Amino acid sequence: MAVSYKLAKRICEVAPSATLAVDAKAKSLQAQGKDIIGYGVGEPDFNTPEHICEAGRKAITAGDTKYSAKRGAELKKSIVEKLKRENNLDYKVEDIVVSNGAKQSLFNLLQVLIEPGDEVIIPAPYWVSYLEQVRLAGGTPVILETDEKTAFKITAGQLEKAITPKTRLFMHNSPSNPTGTVYTPVEICAIGAVIERAGILAISDEIYEHLIYGDIHPLSLAAALPGLKDQVITVNGCSKSFSMTGWRIGWAAGPSEIMKAVSKFQSHATSDPAAFSQAGAAEAYGKFEQSNAAIAMMKAQFDIRRKLMFNRLNQLKGITCIEPQGAFYCFPNVTGVFGRTFNGMTVKSPMDFCAVALEQAGVALVPGEAFGSKNHVRLSYATSNELIEKGLSRLEKLLNS
Repeated sequence: MAVSYKLAKRICEVAPSATLAVDAKAKSLQAQGKDIIGYGVGEPDFNTPEHICEAGRKAITAGDTKYSAKRGAELKKSIVEKLKRENNLDYKVEDIVVSNGAKQSLFNLLQVLIEPGDEVIIPAPYWVSYLEQVRLAGGTPVILETDEKTAFKITAGQLEKAITPKTRLFMHNSPSNPTGTVYTPVEICAIGAVIERAGILAISDEIYEHLIYGDIHPLSLAAALPGLKDQVITVNGCSKSFSMTGWRIGWAAGPSEIMKAVSKFQSHATSDPAAFSQAGAAEAYGKFEQSNAAIAMMKAQFDIRRKLMFNRLNQLKGITCIEPQGAFYCFPNVTGVFGRTFNGMTVKSPMDFCAVALEQAGVALVPGEAFGSKNHVRLSYATSNELIEKGLSRLEKLLNS
């Protein structure tokens, strides 16, 4: 007898992660023996720094494989110290919640803050999961469009006009995934002033804070104005800065009442991350001189790759790209390729272009539709110079055909 079932409406309305889908497709083709160069997933290709790995190994050897109350307290203390040292923000240990990656931190926050009908303002292009997480919480995404003319940044005036009596939350991401945009301190202060006047909350996703190039100085939104900290929850983690994607350590810092609610929600969802992962993260923040040296090495390599990919993209026929200032992504405009046909495949959208690039050049890109853009694709330069040159040479050959 066939079993009858129906999936919940909320999950049926959610799109799968495009970045993970592209990575899975590329790996599937590679497993079939095809030579695929992947620019899809935003994951540093460096090993986790050795002092962090050693801390994790020691924790396991010492039998630190149980529920992580002790390790959790140690890590939260190191995060409090990091926030004071690097971001000029004062928090108590109980104002920090450590989760299984920054993605879970964001999900937790939206679940405890958003009710059906609440509006959440999200600048576009946006990270793929913002929109879907808001929908899963029953909220209504309000998208603020940007483009190359504003370097993919919203203005304070644009934000102010978007705020309505239903506005509950503003999502801020700098450096940005997917565009690599970085807001200057002046721009962040202007946005902070709007948030303060409107009395709304904001989530500041600062997962790429250590990957800013050039002379822009980072500024946490919560530190932009005196008193703004009570309206901002800062989300960060170890994945990008310390190349710890598989360790699954993210965290949020914010007003006590909100963080108590987040802790309660997480206690019924996943509890804490693995104890030995927390030991490694505590080492990453605690031994900050060693960690900063590792970050500086990775950042220097990313900067070389950034310039290489940016310059090569702007040499491709029909493609233009503004220079990214942070993270490790380029977000080129591919509308100059629209209308062209390659071996019977006509490109009418970023999705079409990605299909052509993968099938005919063996290059995996992420379509801009996943980030709220009908004009762009995303490439990650968290890969070697050799693979950047090789993949873009393939695209050059394709576009010149």
